[in-house]
Amino acid sequence: MLPLFLLAALTWTPIQPGVEYAKLDTLHVVRVDPRVAQLAVGIEQPQTAAQWCKSARFSVAINLGMFNTDRRTHTGYLRHRQHVNSASVNDYRSVLAFKPLQPVRWLDLDSARLPASVGAYDVVVQNLRLIATPGRNVWAASDRKWSEAALAIDNRGRLLFLFSRAPYTMKAFNELLLGLPLGIRAAMHLEGGPEASLSIHGGGVDVDLCGSFETGFVNDDSNRDQWLLPNILGVLAKR
Repeated sequence: MLPLFLLAALTWTPIQPGVEYAKLDTLHVVRVDPRVAQLAVGIEQPQTAAQWCKSARFSVAINLGMFNTDRRTHTGYLRHRQHVNSASVNDYRSVLAFKPLQPVRWLDLDSARLPASVGAYDVVVQNLRLIATPGRNVWAASDRKWSEAALAIDNRGRLLFLFSRAPYTMKAFNELLLGLPLGIRAAMHLEGGPEASLSIHGGGVDVDLCGSFETGFVNDDSNRDQWLLPNILGVLAKR
């Protein structure tokens, strides 16, 4: 049986047209209609999510995905317009592609090859799959857990920016998401542990969130500061 807070109706706070925010216990959710609110990315400029909001005029900012030890290069494929940050297509199996103010394309990638059709999109990013279409938890049981930043798509084509400082195993996190009245169709992992970040600045909401716990890396709740992120997914603030 789900906890009572999961059974209650979600209360959404408008951030700007096409963007709304809800908090369920330790889970923060920003729901974005990409046909109304303009998605954007920041690439290769290490800043915190809060700093990205100021410098790039984002109302919402979250990790674009994991990055390599050079603190610049995405761990999967990443292209922004003509600039390829990482040409490596690996086995992460989830891909998001978008153009501003148009419906996004979400792919379950079951081979190490991107379809040629994603070349028509301004941004293409590959991340580790959490939930496969149509709402299937693909993670096995594990003892490893971490604070989590994730991205999901619902059955109406809206994106969900998800953040939990409380650590979860990914199997349990996926079960949590699928048990909520969010209509989640698929989800991808963006980052875990202290690097996981979410900033929201709009509609009277001003929060700068960071993760901490990650099994085998930071085994406590001590981290209190957002880390520098070279690549970010954001929503442009409405003028």
